[in-house]
Amino acid sequence: MGKELKDLRYQKTAISPENMLKNLKNDLEINVSVGIWYFTPGGGRFHDRFVKEATIAERIAMAAEMAKLGVKGIEAHYPDEVNEENAHLYKQLEDETGIRLVAVPFSHFFHKMFEFGSLSNPDPDIRKKAIEIAIGGLRLVKNIGADMAISWPGMDGYRYMHGKPFMLMWDFFESALAEAMDTVPGVRVAIEPKGYEPAPNNIYRTTAEGILAAQRIEKKLQNAKNRRLLEEGHVLVGLNPEVGHVKMSFEILPAAFSMVMMDGRLAHTHWNSQPDGNYDQDNNIGVVNPQETEALLYSLWTYGYREYFGIDINPENIPVQKAVELNIAALKKMKERVRRLPHERIMECHLHPESHRGELEEILIQNW
Repeated sequence: MGKELKDLRYQKTAISPENMLKNLKNDLEINVSVGIWYFTPGGGRFHDRFVKEATIAERIAMAAEMAKLGVKGIEAHYPDEVNEENAHLYKQLEDETGIRLVAVPFSHFFHKMFEFGSLSNPDPDIRKKAIEIAIGGLRLVKNIGADMAISWPGMDGYRYMHGKPFMLMWDFFESALAEAMDTVPGVRVAIEPKGYEPAPNNIYRTTAEGILAAQRIEKKLQNAKNRRLLEEGHVLVGLNPEVGHVKMSFEILPAAFSMVMMDGRLAHTHWNSQPDGNYDQDNNIGVVNPQETEALLYSLWTYGYREYFGIDINPENIPVQKAVELNIAALKKMKERVRRLPHERIMECHLHPESHRGELEEILIQNW
């Protein structure tokens, strides 16, 4: 099975306004993926679960029904949700509906043994177990033909800052991930930064920290195949920024995601809505802060984004089928609103602001 590494080198070519406007003349294909983890959400810190738990087979059957909504991909954590024993169910889903397994996050945050972190854990035995999970996940990505693994280090980080060996923490994590990647070469990993939660302070709090970590990890790679891919200009460590995580750290959505594309590392995206700061809410797309979310979609269109739009929500009060339908509708609605904007005029407002005072405001008001 397996597949070639997706080429992200196109992302660095859209810096010029001419290329941006050219991309806007092409269609933005919204390929949607869903995460099997939220099909039957569990309980929270303060309440029991609201919906009945479902087996992986039952959730895959639910995913099959989403094909008619336009869902193209599914994501599942290794080894809790996808593993060597049930991978055939995902292959069957692809064969019957066209919904393919596109991303495999590592289960590095849920289990008790990762109480003090996974790949950055100060206990070498725990780090070894975390590396084994990463190796298994990378092998599954390669064997089943997914696009990437995802590393969301939810439990990696720190509670107290006094005397914290920050550089050692980062080196533990990055060396461990590099070891796993060299064991299974040619497979991309996307880091998903987050400011906090469940760790009080996550190891990579911001988008910029995720980019720096990706660069450092690539420098540690030694496998000949990995070195060759890097020398050809490919990235092996990308990012999977999530709207909610970016806003928890008070970042600006289109700026943060554009920074990742400028480095050619936007391997995947996760979409929901979230106010600045606050706990990780995983609201439906566009319900909170719709203008900024729309601006994000606008930026990705200008840069010719070709990867998946991963819906990452927590529909604990609404049937998951309905939630996915609403989120796809929100993305399509935003796309149509952006399509109608006068892109050349908007670009002129940015490039020659002294000659277009008030014009951008007028355009936005007229189109809202």
